[in-house]
Amino acid sequence: MAKRPPIIVIIGSVDHGKTTLLDYIRKTNVAAKEAGGITQSVGAYEIEHEGRKITFIDTPGHEAFSKMKARGAKIADIAVLVVAADDGVQPQTKEAIKIIKESETPFVVAINKIDKVPDTSKVKNELMQAGVLLEGYGGDISNQPVSAKTGEGMNDLLDLILLAADMEHLDYDPSHLGKGFVLEATLDSRRGPLATVIVTDGTIRRGDSIRTNEAFGKIKILENFLGKTIMEATASSPVRILGFETIPKVGEDFIAGPKLEPDISTKASPTKIKGPKTAAPEGQETIRLILKADTSGSLEALSEIIKNLPHKESQNIEIAEEAVGNIGDGDVKLAISTKATIIGFKTSASKAAETLARAHGVRLVQSKIVYELLKAIEETLESLHKKIIKGKLEILAVFSKKGTQQIIGGKVTEGAIVNNAVLEIQRKNDIIGSGKVLNLQQQKRDAKTVGAGNECGLLFDAKDEIKTGDVLILRQ
Repeated sequence: MAKRPPIIVIIGSVDHGKTTLLDYIRKTNVAAKEAGGITQSVGAYEIEHEGRKITFIDTPGHEAFSKMKARGAKIADIAVLVVAADDGVQPQTKEAIKIIKESETPFVVAINKIDKVPDTSKVKNELMQAGVLLEGYGGDISNQPVSAKTGEGMNDLLDLILLAADMEHLDYDPSHLGKGFVLEATLDSRRGPLATVIVTDGTIRRGDSIRTNEAFGKIKILENFLGKTIMEATASSPVRILGFETIPKVGEDFIAGPKLEPDISTKASPTKIKGPKTAAPEGQETIRLILKADTSGSLEALSEIIKNLPHKESQNIEIAEEAVGNIGDGDVKLAISTKATIIGFKTSASKAAETLARAHGVRLVQSKIVYELLKAIEETLESLHKKIIKGKLEILAVFSKKGTQQIIGGKVTEGAIVNNAVLEIQRKNDIIGSGKVLNLQQQKRDAKTVGAGNECGLLFDAKDEIKTGDVLILRQ
């Protein structure tokens, strides 16, 4: 058995200085100064303090990333709860405390921004009220006041982390098969599926086969946190792997070795995840969304945003498809056929996709910042809701059909139906297409408008065949 470096997760509320704290540690540490891809995309890297290695994992502060934060706490040996001295305990701080306690991860508290507010007694009292009993405040949880801006207290915090790690007696067997945890995954347009993993036991080597519950591959390239190619990695190392045949699911355990075979379940590709089609309750309109994101973790967070998004009772939100990668013309074609809006998080759209979307009126909602995206999605749902229904016609009979033109009869159940108007065709709460009223008649006489409660006949032009029970909708 050999000692391994501690894996530390930094967790806390947004804007409390988690990333600034990590940046200070990285920039003042020789081993981490060159940190490249992994650090910037996932926030995982190694440092050295007092001749000992420490692996750090950052976690996004926004509540949409709660699953990512929970994973970070699950794989970490020690958690550092960052609380700003000026803001104190916030709702996301309480969420972080809950995650830490549920995962039973040992933790210390870093009270940040003491350059702004030197007195930390207010924060300590708030933490006590939130169930975190610090030393000197009725408990035994260690804490360190720090300033990630000036560096005050930072070395003491690292000393505290190593002391807490020593109490956990961390070790591993280098001769074991490599085992670990998928921290992040993405699809590189040039190189294929890329996974960032944390090794928790054994050794993984270039050329090893690697397997999760849903993905399999052979390690072609192994990169350390600096982005440099390496031949092997041992426990507690954050590394990036090229060689998976499909994108592994974020949060899954992996095993790696020279003679592994794929599991039956790994034949299914998690690159695309189609959401189940659920029937909308009567009277609701289905709004379909296609979700695209740069990584599996981002996609998971985007799904969480949509799931928890407040929307009108008359709206039923359905995920038509979820996928990792940029927005292509294939996504737009799917949006056209399913009448969906495309939501992109940290993605870009190809020129072909943008051109096709403009031509067919497909909405593309994109942002690289979670708060901006959230606002844009809310505005999109609101604008879709504002397409006010001016009239509804329930189809009672279909008399004849010639080409795309049909003679149909129905009853206006809401508002009014207008001659020469374009009407949406709704079948079982799904909008399947649209058509135009070529002629409108009431009691065998031409009419400009037919109001609610009246029956009428229509000469209707549409590609889709109208059926009894369908509803034609006139919108503003």
